Amino acid sequence: MNSKPGRLGIGIIGAGRVGAVLGAALRAAGHAVVGVSAVSADSLERAANLLPGVPVLDIPEIVERAELVLLAVPDDVLPDLVGGLAATGAWQQGQLVAHTSGRHGTGVLAPARAAGAIVLALHPAMTFTGLTLDLARLPDCSFGVSADPAMLPIAQALVVEMGAEPVVIAEGDRVLYHAALAHASNHLGTLVAQSAQLLADLGLDAPERVLGPLLRAALENALASGEAALTGPVARGDVSTVTAHVEALHDYGRSADGGRAADIPAAYVAMAAATAERAFRRGKLSNGQLLDITTALAGVTGPVTDNAPGAAAPGKEPHQP
Repeated sequence: MNSKPGRLGIGIIGAGRVGAVLGAALRAAGHAVVGVSAVSADSLERAANLLPGVPVLDIPEIVERAELVLLAVPDDVLPDLVGGLAATGAWQQGQLVAHTSGRHGTGVLAPARAAGAIVLALHPAMTFTGLTLDLARLPDCSFGVSADPAMLPIAQALVVEMGAEPVVIAEGDRVLYHAALAHASNHLGTLVAQSAQLLADLGLDAPERVLGPLLRAALENALASGEAALTGPVARGDVSTVTAHVEALHDYGRSADGGRAADIPAAYVAMAAATAERAFRRGKLSNGQLLDITTALAGVTGPVTDNAPGAAAPGKEPHQP
């Protein structure tokens, strides 16, 4: 155990992109990392680069040595890992046990709590590379923290020591919290990959140079102004442009080799429909424009009438936000 006042002996279970970086951040804050688990060649390399001198140990030995055990493992692995260690009597009275899962709160750590451990959920809202550059990004990062009320200050203090900002998430809100982050970050990656594929297939050598300034400006505007930043042909109600997009994307999807572009038209239509609905609720589109956009996205290019799906019935108010 670490004898320095206020400092902890920390064990890292999982030297993945997250665990190795957070271990390095806690070490930089003055804590002692007493052991790390690593199996694959990549995890062993990360441990060597980010946690030099820290012994690579078996999981039970890490739990035995550590005052704080940081579980940085995939969501689906976490319950069995915690339960399995409890079955062997590994957890210790008063030991801090924290995990980095976004989906789970402290409930998944119930077997450790039953053994007398203090349980915390610390989820960094950041995409990790597993490289030292992640340490420089932590000061701009928020962590979703969950814990028993009396233990929240411990969770918050650990996050602050890593240079990040703790945001309290209620136990019952963890799944929606995680879904919001995954929807934003994961699907952004998919959208960028799809757009880059389109541009590359048009013969552009460096799609990222075309997309980079556009995407950075769009993200900054969206973060600064929210839905007020909605722009583009859907938000403007440019039905002919949207129709042309849908037709071109469907043609492209059918012609691409091996069906490797089949996902792109569906993604465009789904996101355009969501954009149209949000633009309508903000008053950017009239009810008629919303109906025309919806029809165009469905592949119907003719004029929209009052009998079209979704049109207001006689005597009724138009679609309301």
